[in-house]
Amino acid sequence: MSSSSIAERWEVLSGSTNWKGLTDPLDLDLRNYLIHYGQMTEATYETFNAELASKYAGSSRYSEANLFAKVGLDKGNPYKYEVTKYFYATSSYTLPDAFIIKPIPLDAWSRESNWMGYVAVATDEGKTALGRRDIIVCWRGTIRTLEWVSDLEFLLVPAPEIFGAGASPQVHRGFYNLYSSENPDSAFNTISARDQVLAEVKRLVELYKNEEVSITVCGHSLGASLATLNAIDIATNGANTTSDGKSFPVTGFVYASPRTGDYNFKNVYDATPNLHLLRIRNVPDIVPQVPPATPLIGYTDVGVELTIDFSKSSYVKPSTDIWNWHNLEGYLHGIAGTEGAGVLDGFSLVVNRDISLVNKSQDHLKEEYSIPGNWWVEKNMGMVQQDDGSWKLMNNEEGYIPRPP
Repeated sequence: MSSSSIAERWEVLSGSTNWKGLTDPLDLDLRNYLIHYGQMTEATYETFNAELASKYAGSSRYSEANLFAKVGLDKGNPYKYEVTKYFYATSSYTLPDAFIIKPIPLDAWSRESNWMGYVAVATDEGKTALGRRDIIVCWRGTIRTLEWVSDLEFLLVPAPEIFGAGASPQVHRGFYNLYSSENPDSAFNTISARDQVLAEVKRLVELYKNEEVSITVCGHSLGASLATLNAIDIATNGANTTSDGKSFPVTGFVYASPRTGDYNFKNVYDATPNLHLLRIRNVPDIVPQVPPATPLIGYTDVGVELTIDFSKSSYVKPSTDIWNWHNLEGYLHGIAGTEGAGVLDGFSLVVNRDISLVNKSQDHLKEEYSIPGNWWVEKNMGMVQQDDGSWKLMNNEEGYIPRPP
């Protein structure tokens, strides 16, 4: 990825002109930009411990200090960040298992909360490559494929934590509960995921208030809807504003996002200054089409839509499995190769992105490329042989224990 032109163009790439003229055909710098933020989002899946037999199920496998090195974002990447905070989510009502992973062991780290993402800030080296001090918030999506699409009701509810009591915007109940719930029984959610993130963003904004700063909020699938709520929340409630009144831009990059709110929610987004959101949608993916956008149900889209079509790639097998079209690495392959809506065949790898990444968590590449499917796995599923020859489940980074925020 070329960093010099991105550093020069970052404001336009982050939506200062609402990506006018950049999406069809897809601008090369914007491709690289979206792949960068998509990779940062992918890290939330790769560090998440979904092994129910582990007492750390539902947490991050890796510590804040080692996250990017452990998930392969260190080598060959000019965009350097350091994680400043992990945040956790819970819910005030029962959700499908796709949302809250509950470990089996009795000595589990937590039964009420899950690790939900991280806040990071560009290092001095990263600032040079990005053209400013970027604060990034990445929200994790669902781990267990798409079961939530059919299991979760689409009820719209007010969002007083974001918009105040009696305000008219309404949002998806499940997403809002994950975003805003507290649980006094959980040391990890004495305050909500929302409040954890807002406090850290405010701290970093104040810390770097004398520099050029951006706030970028990212997510995929469920995480995309949470990122949408979060981006609007940051901008409408002034978490992007310093004590001396300087306001920094907030950009949301959301991949495969379900719809999040109603028309009044969209009206607030449209009226909020210093806020831009780009929704990336793969044509065969059904998830961005739910909940339905009908007058009866009331949902609608927010922000600018970028359409890609991963199914046109000559590298992948035909598929009827909707997960293949929803997978985040597939989205990044699509961003690297989609030529534009007006191109008949419409796919060539404009960005030389390693095709083996397509099979990281799926089996979608054609056999002729000899890349194993679902190759991103914890060695021996985390079973580690001890000095006496016995085996023990140790699938979190050695020495790392989740600690309340």
